[in-house]
Amino acid sequence: MTTISKIALGKNGPLVSKLGLGCMRMSSVWGSRAGDENESIATIQEALDNGINFLNTGDFYGAGHNELLVGKAIKGRRDDAFISVKFGAIFYGGQWLGLDLRPVAIKNFINYSLVRLGIDTIDLYQPCRLDNSVPVEDVIGTIADLIKEGKVRHLGVSEITSEQLRKANSVYPVSALEIGYSLADRQIESDLLPTAKELGIGVVAFANTAEGLLTGDMKAPLPADSYHNHFSRFQGENLVKNLEKVEVLKHIAKDKGFTPTQVAIAWVNAQGDHMMPLVSMSRRSRLPENIAAMGIEFTAAEIDTLNTTFAPGAILGSTYLQR
Repeated sequence: MTTISKIALGKNGPLVSKLGLGCMRMSSVWGSRAGDENESIATIQEALDNGINFLNTGDFYGAGHNELLVGKAIKGRRDDAFISVKFGAIFYGGQWLGLDLRPVAIKNFINYSLVRLGIDTIDLYQPCRLDNSVPVEDVIGTIADLIKEGKVRHLGVSEITSEQLRKANSVYPVSALEIGYSLADRQIESDLLPTAKELGIGVVAFANTAEGLLTGDMKAPLPADSYHNHFSRFQGENLVKNLEKVEVLKHIAKDKGFTPTQVAIAWVNAQGDHMMPLVSMSRRSRLPENIAAMGIEFTAAEIDTLNTTFAPGAILGSTYLQR
């Protein structure tokens, strides 16, 4: 099996696995539980056994259920895990209400997270995104205070602009930027990614298969009850044209003896030593294939074909990643 290498998050930052485990799918964001909890816990523990120590969760995943689940999985082996927690999103009754980034709220959120996780310190703490409701300086300054108190080790940010990233980093050194990134979603390459690289900030890239578009399993039209139908990328002629491009990915994957999903993850991994693919899994059976993806190497011709086929803007329509 492929050995998972390590990367540093930020300048002189912590060493973590270059493949991250996203735990969101183990709990519904909307408040209900999802899947088999015992299998989810076993998946986290087997990931740790295989050198994947970066565990990504959020205090709003399953209304706290996800943190409780992660806490059970790492009990007795805290030193094996690097815990990343997002905060700030407010849901009620399955509905998104917005963000609460007030300093007093952040200080409340972290105490609940620490109790649910059963730990004394969160390794990476980050707002799930930033808006104009609270000054960036106040949000980041509050996390800096939590670092001084010993409740947090490192600062992260998620789904923000280049300008916000610079401002956040000027208040306190940012270790990691969590952002959606894939062959199909490359709009951040023009500004945000260069800024992160310039500042020495690690990139935690989620949605590597672009909500399933790059798995090679989609066919047009989608079932009427598919949630993908809410996004223009998966509608009508857009989906037909987009799937034509996915055929190129499928051809390269077949020639290399891997799946399109594995090649999509490998492409993200190949974007630099500062780049971590964050892959959501809730079953142990997914681990071998995702770990194997980290060992895939590309020829110059393959990279050129992928970059040309999936050039920024080549995928028609949008998803939630392109707000």
